[in-house]
Amino acid sequence: MPRGTNSPGRGLAQRVAAPEITRASVGLRSDRGPILLSVMLSVGLVAIDSTILATAVTAIVRDLGGFAQFPWLFSVYLLGQAAAVPIYGKVADIVGRKAVMLFGIALFVIGSILCGFAWSMPALIAFRAIQGLGAGAVQPMGMTIVGDIYSLQERAKVQGYVASVWAIAAVVGPTLGGVFADLATWRWIFFINVPLGVAAAWMLTRKFDEKVVRTKHSIDYAGSILVAVGSALVILGLLEGGVLWEWNSWQSIAVLGGGVLLLLAVIPVERRAAEPVIPGWIFRSRLLNGANLVSLLVGALLIGLTSYIPLFGEGVLGTSALVAGLALAAMTIGWPIAASNAGRVYLAIGFRNCSLIGSGIALVGALSLLFLGAGSSIWTVAGGSFVVGLGLGFVAAPTLISAQSSVGWTERGVVTGMNMFARSIGSAVGVAIFGAVVNASLGVRVGSQAVSPDSVEPGRLADALHPVFIGATIAAVLLIACVAILPRGRADVS
Repeated sequence: MPRGTNSPGRGLAQRVAAPEITRASVGLRSDRGPILLSVMLSVGLVAIDSTILATAVTAIVRDLGGFAQFPWLFSVYLLGQAAAVPIYGKVADIVGRKAVMLFGIALFVIGSILCGFAWSMPALIAFRAIQGLGAGAVQPMGMTIVGDIYSLQERAKVQGYVASVWAIAAVVGPTLGGVFADLATWRWIFFINVPLGVAAAWMLTRKFDEKVVRTKHSIDYAGSILVAVGSALVILGLLEGGVLWEWNSWQSIAVLGGGVLLLLAVIPVERRAAEPVIPGWIFRSRLLNGANLVSLLVGALLIGLTSYIPLFGEGVLGTSALVAGLALAAMTIGWPIAASNAGRVYLAIGFRNCSLIGSGIALVGALSLLFLGAGSSIWTVAGGSFVVGLGLGFVAAPTLISAQSSVGWTERGVVTGMNMFARSIGSAVGVAIFGAVVNASLGVRVGSQAVSPDSVEPGRLADALHPVFIGATIAAVLLIACVAILPRGRADVS
């Protein structure tokens, strides 16, 4: 079981992570403000990168070619990010968050520079993988640092600052992508990460004084390799099944089966490891299991709506790409609004009750999407997306904070990493399920090029996308069930 708030690890959280920081105030102008700002800038790198590229795909393909390969720009990024997260979490519990965060920022910036100079689509895909490996450190380390330097009560306020980054990115990302693609060059989509990354690294280096007690550690090389390769194969199989190969083909069986076998091999290896990269006690905790299942379903919900709301707007309602993107941005705006207020709610009624309210709101939003059709208004689409985002904002942050608060400094990195890893797995599962349903409805054959919204009659496309909204509703119902797994009780730990 994870050690509780009175464990040696918990004392280490105050003594090791930030011994010279006073806890007088919260905000960007407080003594911890520069650290918070550096975390926001770092998370902003990942947040903007997740939205800025989509609007420039046409310009990239026009310049580099490789239309059939461009989906890999997104898949390989997710692949690199997800496979590395659990390892980063464990390393951070050994060497500290600062070193891992700086490494992630450096890798992300290097990958961005290489992407900006890419000479072909295969080269750009390879460099996107480097970006993904860097992003795999940045987001979980940002959340872990916040968990280290702020108390539970303070995080109720601070999460609003971090969540606001995603709201800003939802608007700034597509806008910058369109401007660079139309008025300059798509390469600036990647070069813009350089000054942001340098600023974040400089501020973190100057202001975050993390004194880690150096002790001798046993590195779990075997477990790390098995986790990275196994999870990469599983995610690859989920992303490309039904796209590059049939689900029942030998390729699918080899990739998915090989990944599952490697992950199963992790179990005996971790039992023998002195310091396992994925400790067994994570899976014996009701709270952590519930929080990770919630994160998995949040990932599935997000990827389903992110992938198909814009397609519905463009292909069914006939809006422009920008308008369809703004309809989706409503979800990303609803999320931080809820997250910034979730702290007061979970401090008053507990993590579980707050998350139950949020999952109920998300279900209402998903149900509203079931009524969308060819005659719907884009405002209806945006409204449903906003409500879903509002609900998820009351779910994602509280469940992660509850998981972080249940362990000490020496376990918080791996707990945060596993939570983020679960969301990546959920995204991959969502891509597989939703993609298979839509492709089957449209009669898209494996290996064929992506369907253009202009090539499908709006009514037929609406019918093909309707199962996606059914799936989102089912995911929201399952989300309520997973939240119910969380233990009862008020948020009274610090």
